[in-house]
Amino acid sequence: MTQGFALYRLPYARDYKRVAGAVRTFPSLQALSSQQGFVIAPFAATAERPILLIEPDGNTAASDAVELPSIGTIPNDDGRENYHIDFLNFHAHLKNGDFQKLVLSRSTILPKTSADDPLTLFHRACQLYPRMFVALVYTPQSGMWLTATPETLLSGIDGRWQTMALAGTMPWSDEVLWSDKNLQEQRYVATYITRQLEHFTSDFTEDGPYTARAGHLAHLRSDFRFTLLDSARMGDLLFALHPTPAVCGLPKHKAFSFILRNEHHERTYYSGLMGPLALNGKTHLFVTLRCMQLFADAYKLYAGGGLLCDSKEEQEWQETETKMDTMRRVVVETE
Repeated sequence: MTQGFALYRLPYARDYKRVAGAVRTFPSLQALSSQQGFVIAPFAATAERPILLIEPDGNTAASDAVELPSIGTIPNDDGRENYHIDFLNFHAHLKNGDFQKLVLSRSTILPKTSADDPLTLFHRACQLYPRMFVALVYTPQSGMWLTATPETLLSGIDGRWQTMALAGTMPWSDEVLWSDKNLQEQRYVATYITRQLEHFTSDFTEDGPYTARAGHLAHLRSDFRFTLLDSARMGDLLFALHPTPAVCGLPKHKAFSFILRNEHHERTYYSGLMGPLALNGKTHLFVTLRCMQLFADAYKLYAGGGLLCDSKEEQEWQETETKMDTMRRVVVETE
């Protein structure tokens, strides 16, 4: 059986933890209900990009010095042209009323120019982003990923759970002024989460929205707290929440299929989820945002943004650039 590991630091925590052990694959999020370990799930599960679980074997000294594959010839960056094509396509369907919201994402290749090892990058991300969930994860199936994400998908202990609606993006300042577009985008996400929770519990509260800082960015955030007495339904709740409109769109299932058919790049584990599941009785699962895949000679960065009918292409492109800066700052900090 293949082996993997995860180093992770929860938001505001001083220390990081390590999970290492055998890697199992699962056909669905529902199948995770009675499992324990560290989860790595893609945006869309396939045979090539499965839902993964690292089962701890007690070997916390497992090496993180794995052999990373080469990305090969660094391609010419045609990302702007591809984004332009995708934006026109996505926006046309929004204007036609086919969707309320669509999330358009992209990726870019950043050549490696320093000798920093993955562990150094992980520690640097922890220092730069104390408010975020930071993780360095490796499995043979997924490759190696580094993320510093602000978005909780599901966390809980002893039947008490929480999730959040996180949408809208602005540069951080002492006084962030939110546009109608950002407010509407966040409300779409919060309304969706409310409707999903109503299928699982009647005991929940919503606080927000309020401005939350994530590194050099600000987001609109609402917090949901609820009880889920039947832990056997946790996997069903994960399936209901993922992917949220914050990374997909509305209507959800129609938007999900549209994105898979039309985005120029493959998201793989970007905009999926990861985190410790039922370890020491605690679950902390996060949406895999502000992330990159590590190769021997390059990094592949991912970012996206929510499009509405009145979205402007250049503004949306700049938002993805700003979001990619989260990982760029980790990579170029000492170069």
